[in-house]
Amino acid sequence: MKFSLKKQILAAALAISFGAFAFTGGEAATRQEIASVNIKANGSNFKYWSKDAKALAALKDYMKEVTDKNNRNYIPKEDRIAVFDMDGTILCETAPIYFDHSLFLHRVYDDSSFKANDEQMKVAKNMDASIKKIGVPYPSSNNAKVACSAFTGMTMDEFNRYVKDFMEHPTTGLTNLKWGEAFYLPMVEIISFLAHNDFKVYIVSGTEREIARNIVLGAFPDIKTNQIIGTDIEYFAGNQGNAPSLKYVYQENDTIIRGPFVIKDLQMNKTAAIVREIGKQPVLAFGNAMSDASMLNYSIFNNKYKALAFGVICDDETRELGNPKRAKEMLDGCVKYNWLPISMKNDFKTIYGDNVKVAR
Repeated sequence: MKFSLKKQILAAALAISFGAFAFTGGEAATRQEIASVNIKANGSNFKYWSKDAKALAALKDYMKEVTDKNNRNYIPKEDRIAVFDMDGTILCETAPIYFDHSLFLHRVYDDSSFKANDEQMKVAKNMDASIKKIGVPYPSSNNAKVACSAFTGMTMDEFNRYVKDFMEHPTTGLTNLKWGEAFYLPMVEIISFLAHNDFKVYIVSGTEREIARNIVLGAFPDIKTNQIIGTDIEYFAGNQGNAPSLKYVYQENDTIIRGPFVIKDLQMNKTAAIVREIGKQPVLAFGNAMSDASMLNYSIFNNKYKALAFGVICDDETRELGNPKRAKEMLDGCVKYNWLPISMKNDFKTIYGDNVKVAR
């Protein structure tokens, strides 16, 4: 007898709440090893998931239906669109803070070539205080605006080198893990599985787009530059000065430089970005926080195709810097909106690899 999706989600939520045996396995992966993950279209070679993970089973069943031309739930290849949040969904979210916040604090405190202004210093100090008080600062638009301002005026090449250099820095709070390698291996497998079933995968992140590009490109061979959506900034020509963009003509000796913050890609802004940049309603969506709720709901509500949404629950405090409060919020969201919960503690055999541990 088959249970309804609502009952399956409730059952999965109960399993997460009461806990289950957490497996371990695998080695910490380099970016090259991450890029080499290759899951077959039939899903027979997943190795980083627990054998009884309900979310993975549901995804496999879904895939059989939507790729079978004789099934009523068949989805044409051109409409197989999947969207993923980045931080906390496929990449370490907080160690102990977000990558972009860590990059900003590095710029303010450790970069001798940069002198922070009063507003930047104030935000940096507030971030420090909130880390100690609540574990992580909320990714507010003001934080994003000020963080972006610390890199205004850089050329694209300068900024890309800066991000790539910081990706070599170790995470704080987790041992043997660089920021550029801090991907959740089970979720890397999911993206490979989708790609081999002719899904086009988009990253829709609250992190600034150019940062997300540097982190994702090269680690996921099936994700291209134009499949990465994120918080946006303005761009100008190097010789433009104060000339309005509608009147300035790009010159031969110009280069693109970074301008100020435009919009934070969270909640309904994520949905608007999907509409604007993809132009199709996704049929699969993966997020980890209630700031992803609009994206997840847009993917499953009023969809002409069968669609699923998944919520990654940050409930592992042994192999990851889990956050019980946020885990409960996301789990409650899964039950409320019929998203399928993915428990990092119970469903992942390993997260980053056995030699990555929480620093005590």
